Amino acid sequence: MNKYLRLITDPLYRFSTFNVRGFYKKMPDDRFLKKLYRLKFQKELDLDNPKTFNEKLQWLKLYDRKPEYTKMVDKYEVKKLVAEKLGEEYVIPTLGVYDSFDEIDFDKLPDQFVLKCTHNSGGHVICRNKSSLNIPKAKKRISTALKQDYFLFGREWPYKNVPKKIIAEKYLIEKSELGEECLTDYKWFCFNGEPKLMYISKDNASEPTTDFFDMDFNHIEMRMKDPNSKTLPLKPSFFEKMKELAALLSQGIPQLRVDFYFVDGQIYVGELTFFHNSGFSKIKPESWDLKLGEWITLPRIEK
Repeated sequence: MNKYLRLITDPLYRFSTFNVRGFYKKMPDDRFLKKLYRLKFQKELDLDNPKTFNEKLQWLKLYDRKPEYTKMVDKYEVKKLVAEKLGEEYVIPTLGVYDSFDEIDFDKLPDQFVLKCTHNSGGHVICRNKSSLNIPKAKKRISTALKQDYFLFGREWPYKNVPKKIIAEKYLIEKSELGEECLTDYKWFCFNGEPKLMYISKDNASEPTTDFFDMDFNHIEMRMKDPNSKTLPLKPSFFEKMKELAALLSQGIPQLRVDFYFVDGQIYVGELTFFHNSGFSKIKPESWDLKLGEWITLPRIEK
């Protein structure tokens, strides 16, 4: 569909397009979230008596605002927290920290590395071979990401005051059964320090898949975006260890998703996420939206 026609006929596309351009940055957070929720789900957001997972995530955005959350979503600062709580071995090695792209000395970086910004999600650059890296293209991508106010996209408060920096990290990779390069995500949904659900995804593979499991590694018939694997993954040998680590990192937090990688025999913490898909995932079947919501105990906060 022509994008101009879509702007006229698709209210969600129109709202999202204008939002990226900063049209709604002065709109109060609660009003913004109610409008976006209505466009996403075709129903009203109940902030007075939230019940579902997605509703409660919106409530938490507005009312559970602790200063330490900012460091937990900062892709550089969170490494210190992980090292303190779990140990340095669980931290993806940092190769450099920069305020601007022009500060990067590529001669000092290895042949393979990843560049990412500290304050947002996406917008990273994966370098598999430094000799063939398109530096002008990488600069444009990273510089554009540095200008983003990620908070405005979904009003995820922890991102609002994260310092905008660039980090270079060790390149992590695996080989799939077909020989293609991929990286498996192990993402754990934790509720006040108790892991209750996890999923295994290969979202950078040629055919992205996601499979949900309970804490006994029973497969759960649930989907949020990608289809299930044609062949379900086996229970990882490190399943219980990841579960233990996720519990430690999520203590005292109503809901936190803890992401891991497992590469060359080592567990690494990928990131900590307070709002899975910003609380706008269409969960199938819908009964799981309510079930996950039941697991979130909202804190007592004076509004």
